[in-house]
Parts: sequence; C-alpha cells; structure tokens
Amino acid sequence: MILTKARIRKSCDFGIVEMNLKSKSEVSVQESLLQLDLVELSRSFKTDPIMNPFSSGTRLRDMIRAIRSCKTAAEERAVVRKECAAIRAAISENDQDYSHRNLAKLMFIHMLGYPTHFGQMECLKLIASPGFPEKRIGYLGLMLLLDERQEVLMLVTNSIKQDLNHTNQYIAGLALCALGNICSAEMARDLAPEVERLLQFRDPNIRKKAALCSIRIIKKVPDLAENFVNPAAALLKEKHHGVLLTGVLLCTDLCKVSKEALEYFRKKCTDGLVKVLRDVVNSPYAPEYDVSGIADPFLHIRLLRLLCVLGQGAADVSDTMNDILAQVATKTESNKNAGNAILYECVATIMSIEDNGGLRVLAVNILGKFLSSRDNNIRYVALNMLMKAIALDSQAVQRHRTTLLECVKDSDASIRKRALDLVYLLVNESNVKSLTKELIDYLEVSDSEFKGDLTAKICPIVEKFSPEKIWYIDQMLKVLSVAGNYVKDEVWHALIVVITNASNLHGYTVRSLYRAVQTAGEQETLVRVAVWCIGEYGEMLVNNAGMLDGEDSITVTESEAVDVVETAIIRHLDLPTRAMCLIALLKLSSRFSSCSQRISNIVLHYKGSLVLELQQRAIEFNSIIEKHHNIRSVLVERMPALDEATYSSRRAGSVPAAVSTSQGAPLNLPNGVAKHTSSPLVDLLDLTSDDVTAPSSSGGDFLQDLLGVDPSLDLSHPGTNQTQKSSNDVLLDLLSIGTPPAQSSSSMPDMLSPSQDNKNSLDVLDTLTSPPAPSVQASSPVGSSMMDLLDGFGASSSVPVAENNGPTLPSIVAENNGLTLPSIVAFESSSLRVTFNFTKQPENPQTALIEAQFINKSPNIYSNFTFQAAVPKFLQLHLDPASSDTLSANGNGLITQKLRLTNSLHGKKSLVMRIRISYKMNDRDILEEGQINNFPRDL
Repeated sequence: MILTKARIRKSCDFGIVEMNLKSKSEVSVQESLLQLDLVELSRSFKTDPIMNPFSSGTRLRDMIRAIRSCKTAAEERAVVRKECAAIRAAISENDQDYSHRNLAKLMFIHMLGYPTHFGQMECLKLIASPGFPEKRIGYLGLMLLLDERQEVLMLVTNSIKQDLNHTNQYIAGLALCALGNICSAEMARDLAPEVERLLQFRDPNIRKKAALCSIRIIKKVPDLAENFVNPAAALLKEKHHGVLLTGVLLCTDLCKVSKEALEYFRKKCTDGLVKVLRDVVNSPYAPEYDVSGIADPFLHIRLLRLLCVLGQGAADVSDTMNDILAQVATKTESNKNAGNAILYECVATIMSIEDNGGLRVLAVNILGKFLSSRDNNIRYVALNMLMKAIALDSQAVQRHRTTLLECVKDSDASIRKRALDLVYLLVNESNVKSLTKELIDYLEVSDSEFKGDLTAKICPIVEKFSPEKIWYIDQMLKVLSVAGNYVKDEVWHALIVVITNASNLHGYTVRSLYRAVQTAGEQETLVRVAVWCIGEYGEMLVNNAGMLDGEDSITVTESEAVDVVETAIIRHLDLPTRAMCLIALLKLSSRFSSCSQRISNIVLHYKGSLVLELQQRAIEFNSIIEKHHNIRSVLVERMPALDEATYSSRRAGSVPAAVSTSQGAPLNLPNGVAKHTSSPLVDLLDLTSDDVTAPSSSGGDFLQDLLGVDPSLDLSHPGTNQTQKSSNDVLLDLLSIGTPPAQSSSSMPDMLSPSQDNKNSLDVLDTLTSPPAPSVQASSPVGSSMMDLLDGFGASSSVPVAENNGPTLPSIVAENNGLTLPSIVAFESSSLRVTFNFTKQPENPQTALIEAQFINKSPNIYSNFTFQAAVPKFLQLHLDPASSDTLSANGNGLITQKLRLTNSLHGKKSLVMRIRISYKMNDRDILEEGQINNFPRDL
C-alpha cells in the first residue's frame, strides 16, 4: 500500500510527521519506518503531552494539560491555534463521534479569551441530538458561547420548546437552565406557557428551575407577570426549601414589576409568609438546611426581603409582621456570621416598613452591637444602615454616639470615613460643643491622609451650629493651628468675614492669632488669617486693646508684630500669602511709625521680584510709603465689616457677583456664547420669579422652551422665519450665534472714530446727511451700531462726556413711529455700564425692541466680550449678534446689541431679566452677573 502525504498527515494528526517518498521501490521501507515512528510517537504522547497531536480524538484534559504546560503566551497561542484548526476540520467533516468533546474544548478555549464563533452552530446540532450527554454539552455551550443578542439564537427556540415538553425531567431541566440564562424577550413570549406549566411539575427540582426561569421571563417582558401570580403564590405553600426559596424570589420580583401583583400578595399571602417565617425560626435541627447552627439562613433572608417589599407603604401589613420581626431580632444568635446576616436583613426590613418606634429602637440597638464587633465588614454594614436609620429615628442613633466616635478613630480607612459621615449627621445645637471637641482632639493625632476629611466635616459643623462668635473663632483657630494646610479657601474667607463683624472681638482675635502663629507658623492658612488680622488690628495687638474678662494679656512690641509678617513673607512662597503680607506691611507702615523705615526696606526688596504681581505691588506700595504721606492713612484704613448674609448666599451660588473664572476657562465661541465650565447656565437662570423653570433633559430644544425663545424664529439668521435647531449646542441657537446679518441699505455709514484728546470724549462726525452706503463693512461694527443708535436725530450730534468715568449717555428717548419709553441703566459696576434703550410699536404692545449699549469705564481694553441673558418662561427673548467683541478702554467706543422681548403676560407681570457678561482683561477671564428689575412699567 502506498502512503501519500495526506494520509500520513491524517494518520499522524495533521502533519506532525512529514515523509518524503522517493520511489516505488522504497515504499515498503518507508512503511516500515513509518510504523516504527508511529509506535515511538504513541509512546512519547503518553509521557509528553506537549507532543500530543491535536485532533477530535484528543481528550479535554490532555488539551488543558498541554495549554498549561506552555511557558510563553506565544506557545499557548500556537497550541490553541492548532487545536482550533483540528476542531474546524472535524466540523467540516461532520465528525459526530467527538462533536461533544470538541465543543467542550471550545468552551475552555472561549474561557481563555480566544474567538470561538465558528462553533456556535455545533451547539444547536448537539441540542437537537437525542442523547442526554450531547444535549448537556450543547446547552452548556449555548449558555457560554452565545447570548441573547445573537440572531442565531432564534434557531434554537423550537428545540428548547420540545425539550421543555420532554418526558425526561433531566432534559427539561437542561432547557430551563439555558432559558433562564440567555432568554430574550422574543423567546420569553414564545416559551412562557411551557415554563408556567412546569411550575406545577411533579419533580421539585423542575419546579425550582421553572421558578428561576420565570424570574428571567418577567424581567424581560413585564407584561407577562400577571400569568405567573397564581402559580407563584402556590409555590409559597411548598415544604421543599429549595422550591420555597425560589418561589419567594419569584414573588419578590413580581412585586417589583407589577403593582397588581404587589396588592395581591399583600392581601392573600402576608399571613402565610409570616407563618412560614415563624416555622423556619422555630424549626428543630435539620442537617440538610443547617448552617453554623442556624436553620436555613438563605430562606430566612429571602422571606425577610419579601416582607420588606410588602410592608413598605402598608400600615396594616406592617402590623401583621411586627411580632415575627421582633422574634427574629431577639432569638437569632449573633455570634455566628449566618446569624448576623439574618439580623442585618431583619434590621433593614424594620427600617423599611411603616413606623413602629419600639421595633426601630430594637433595630438600632442591634446595629450598635454590630459596631462593637471585631469584624470590620460587620461594622461597615452597620454604619451604612445607621446612615439610613438616622433619618427615621435620630434619637435612637444618638445613644450610640460614643461608639461612633471610637469608629472615627479606627485603623480601617473605610470605617473611619463612614463613621465620620455619620457623626456629621448627628451634630445639632445641643451636642455641637462636645462632638467638636472630640473631633478636634482626634484631628491633632490623626494620620495626615485623614486630616483633609476631618477638616472638611469639622469646619461646616462649627460654622453651622456655633452658639456664639467667640466659640466659632476659637474652634476655627484650633483647626487652623492643627491642620491649616488642609482647610479650603472658602473656610478661612468665611472666618475673616465673621471676624470683621465681631467688633468686640478684634483685639481678642488678633492676640489669639499671634499666639497661634508662634507655635504653628508652618500652617499657611493660619498664617494668612493672622497676617490679615495683624494688618487690620495691629495697634490693638500692641496696645492690648479690647481685652475680655479672664483673658491673659500679652506684651507685643511693634517690631515683634512686624517680625511675624516678615517671617511669613520669607518662609511661605505662595503668591497669595506674600501678596497679603505686602498689604499688611503697607497698613502697618501707617500705624507703626517706629517701624516705617524697616517696612519700607522689606517692601523695597520685592521691587525686583520675578513675579510680576509682587513686583507691581512692591513698587506701588513703596511709592505710597515714601511719597504719599498725606493720603496713606486714608488708603490703609480698616476694612469695613463684610455682610455675612451676602457672603453666605454667594457661597451658596444664589447671589450674582463679579468673579474670576481662572479655574474654569470659558469655551472660545463666537460673541454671544461663552459657556463657562465653572459657572453653569443654571446659575444664570436663578431668577426670583416663580415662573422660572429648571432645565430638563427631555429633548434637544429644552433650553429654548426654558428661556421662552420663540421656536419659529431662526436664531442663526434673524432675517428669516425658518426654525433651525442644533443638536450639538442649543445655547448657540438660543443666543443667535452665526454670521452677523448684513445691514440694510437704510443704515447710516460708519462715520465714528474715537478722539485722541485727554478728555476721553467721543465725537460724532458731521456727515449724517451724506447719502447712505449700500452696505456696512464688517470691520467697523461699533460705528454702525452707534449710527443706528443716533438714527432719527437728524443733524450731527455728540454725546456728553464725564471727566473721570468715561462718557455719560443722555436719557435717550427712542421713537420709531411708536411709543416713547425712557432709557434705563440696566447694570453698572466699577468697570462696566450697560444701558437699555426701548422702542415699542402701538399695534403690538407685548413686544419691545431693546438696544443694549456697553461702555467700558476702566483703563483696560476688554476682549472676547460676550453678553448672555435669560428670562422667565412667560417671556420670549431673541438676541441679535453684538456689534463687536472688543470694548475700548475709558469709554472710547461702545458695543451695541439688539434684543427683542415679548411679554405673554403683558399688564399682569412685570419684566425681569438675568444677565451675564464675560470678557478678557489682561489675559484674565472676568465674569459679571446681575439681575434687571427696573424695566419701565409700560413694557
């Protein structure tokens, strides 16, 4: 017999042995050699699995042993690749003898992370096989290699249906297991009747699997829940614990997906569930269900969870289960982990059902015992449950305050943080002093990584519940002395606000800070507050002014007070700290005459600083000290008392203020849209009107509906009536971003130019009577807008000028063949003025045309100028693009922007508008906000 290469490869499993046949005369010799080689190979395969040829006849354990023997990932990939090739060849040859073994190999390869999609159809073939071993491997492969998103799964629905009706209960069990794992919504609808029928099957294992499969079905198709209510209720009467456990699970999920099922179980099954739980609690020892001396803790827990669902919002049902819950809480042993699991679930049920004060006290006491456990897991879950219990019965939780404080000092970080959160919730006016003392005492000895969390809780506690200002100042100084570097900026800002308002405590505070900075000078936040107070109240420190009863006096010279500031500016390199030190030195130069020259030398040292801010301050302050003695005392007067209410509301984000956006740079968008990440649009919409609605997430045009923008308007092209919505950014459309509209031929030409004299005046050239230009160049938007403003005045006009604050606009009266309304100053700050001019048509009293004028009163040029506005929902607002995004300094030029405002409740509600103005000044982002309430009544 002549052996070809292909037959040799097949007999030696795909090419392990290669033979080169030379001639017919050599065939017999080659056959003999081949047989010897095969014998040797077969012997070596038994001892060396790596040399084992991979074929469908290879056992699964041999393949696993070969893969695990690989030294590198490349070797493993080679082994898997060869085995997959052999399996594909077997599939193509329709090898039925080892198909189940090949699929088992594929499942192991799949668990290693290699692709096995080519074996999916083999799963379906094995499922359709009549034998149980093939079906078992087929269903196992179906659950591992496929999921409910695979379209090929539709082909197996009929096979599963046949197996669910099979006379062999084990085959029906295989089908139920597979269906419970990969059931899709379509399969659930098709196979639900078979599963419902199997809930009454004679074998308890089938009923148990059918109940678990039913859970998957009702989750996929909640509409089918009503079909399973009665069979599920029948399962609650089972004696077999496995079936009873799955029946309770099914009832619990039915209650979650169907209100009708919930009401049914409340009326029909509550008493039965209480009886079952009582029987389980009082049942004698049963080895089959015993876990550490506890009778079936899994059934305990599932029954308690179902009672929890049934008792929520149902007082009658809750009363029915009160006795059994008390019995479970008192009779369950707490020295075993299984018992603790039952107790925890019992506490959760008590906290969830309707009010019962006695049971809740019992539940909180159980959690208190958990806190004394040595097991960190038990303590942690107890802390989590106490977080929920404090909202229901805070007095019961207060009894365990001492234990909670001990948990704050625990070595486990997660327990410390959770206990700290709980203690924070327990603080009130009556216990704030004792709890704060405990927390500050622990702050002194706590780990550095925990000091930040502690200070973040202590500071709000002290600020919120302080009974008096002196106590607040004392506690904050302790915190700053111990962990000042972990205190946030707004905390010490608030402390300074409180200090300025406590005029009778100025001397006490500055002396306390002086003592604290001597011992804790490394705490930078403490140094900042101390430097600020010494600069403001330094003479009170030197003179021991404002002494309180019982306070110890200290002797501090002017030189020693300056020493504190000088040490701070040398030791601390942070820019804000050094800047505060320079300001304090400037103030002390006027109050400490004996140290004036020394202070001047210190300030003079920083004239050459590489930090521009320090250099500028040093030069200016040195000039004030040496050259302006007559005004220095006025310049360095004490800061006035800051309004605590206003500062608190600003911290809460409810009062607009001019703020810097250095921490949240705006998105560079065209004029009219500058979205600041640090100041969301919700803040802009924080109006006092009751008609303001909060943003929703229901659709892409929610912001237009929120701000009352007319959806029929094309906000990108104001000259048209087509609606144009952008899914990328609704705010772009809202604020009319796009190409500026071309001016009509009736617009006056750009004839304005700022004068260069020293009066900061704005002259209008006397050329208003010249013929109109066909269009206005885009390079001069300011001028064209000014011509629109002055349109209708006829002859040449000029705007009066204020000597110091830039141009002062006259009270312009807009008239456009309609109603005349006076202009208003809508917004004014130290650097910016916004004026609104109004035009109104008599035939449309609800709509007003507004021309906004923006004037820069500061000596700095503003770039990237952006104006945003928001109104309540009864108003509709349309904004045209602004005339420019650059605002000249000292009032030399202005920016105009037109608005159209429609009041749907004209005559019933007055207008109100929230505005936000952002710009760049010296490469620094500035944001100013305000609310306009002084609109004319006729609007």
